Amino acid sequence: MRGKIAIVGIGNTIRGDDGAGPELIERLGKTQLTTHDKQLLLIDAGEVPENYLSKIVEFNPETILLIDAVDFNESPGKIKLVEQDEIINTGFSTHNSSLVLVINYLRNEIEADILFLGIQPKGTALMAGLSEPVEASVSEIEDAILECWNNGIME
Repeated sequence: MRGKIAIVGIGNTIRGDDGAGPELIERLGKTQLTTHDKQLLLIDAGEVPENYLSKIVEFNPETILLIDAVDFNESPGKIKLVEQDEIINTGFSTHNSSLVLVINYLRNEIEADILFLGIQPKGTALMAGLSEPVEASVSEIEDAILECWNNGIME
């Protein structure tokens, strides 16, 4: 990841593991990353990432990291860097149609590397919190982002 970075958490916090993306954004917002606001944009997009497109375009990042719980038939908590074409062609996210629109729109509006990080959910039942494996994965991603930032890898 390089230059200005937008990290976008996608998901519904009242649907168990589907809230992994927003949970990560909330955690990152409580760290020292918030002091780098000219280089970093954190967005909790909930279930409607398309509502934040103008904010992302206005920020004009070089890198966009989208994070969402996605079912790719792995063990719960598995983290996978998903290729853009894989999202568009297979659509395994619960927010599939909006992700395709988001990616296509961003591709047309700005030149940015768009990365999609998926976390395999254990369950998405109403009013359930994050499962233990997804909680561990969110913590792992948070730690990795903080380590990269602190070591100058993301600046």
